[in-house]
Amino acid sequence: MTATVPHHMKPFLLRLPLIAVLALTAACSPKFDWREIRSDNAAYIIAMPAKPAVFTRPIDLNGIATAMTMTATEVDGITFAIGSAELPEATQAQTSLVAMKTAMVNNIRGTVRHEKTATMPQSQNAGTGMLAYTEILASGAADAATNGQPRVLFARFFAKDRHVYQLVVTGREDAVQRDAVDTYFSSFRFN
Repeated sequence: MTATVPHHMKPFLLRLPLIAVLALTAACSPKFDWREIRSDNAAYIIAMPAKPAVFTRPIDLNGIATAMTMTATEVDGITFAIGSAELPEATQAQTSLVAMKTAMVNNIRGTVRHEKTATMPQSQNAGTGMLAYTEILASGAADAATNGQPRVLFARFFAKDRHVYQLVVTGREDAVQRDAVDTYFSSFRFN
């Protein structure tokens, strides 16, 4: 006899791997209180380690005027943020992503130590294809925000249709743990 899963339980079962990862990470890092956040202005869900603040401001992405909405939180001097912006045309995405990456590295007066391109699913539905992203690791100058210690920046940049996104984790190099970065980055998905 084969058991079937009731339709209303399928969304919960699809989230079990994320819940397990978050529970294991929370057990190792009690300072993080991971919670699922849904964007009001862009179609994504992400786990944040504390209650975030949301703000929108106008930006210029290499001559492309738009507004970026940032959802961000800080835990023990480590900032977790996601920025999203809608472009006038999808063809402007690559230029905008390069401008976003350059601005992030310049903001920390940093240099890129490592850069890679990879892919992620466009959605939870099978057969929807993959989406390319660029991920960087950058080192930044010491400043008052890092108590005079060198800064590290982990960031991902990607576009879907007319939207561009940046996922960021930054803080003192000795405070940012790679498992927290991986948990944050891997929790992102489109809804």
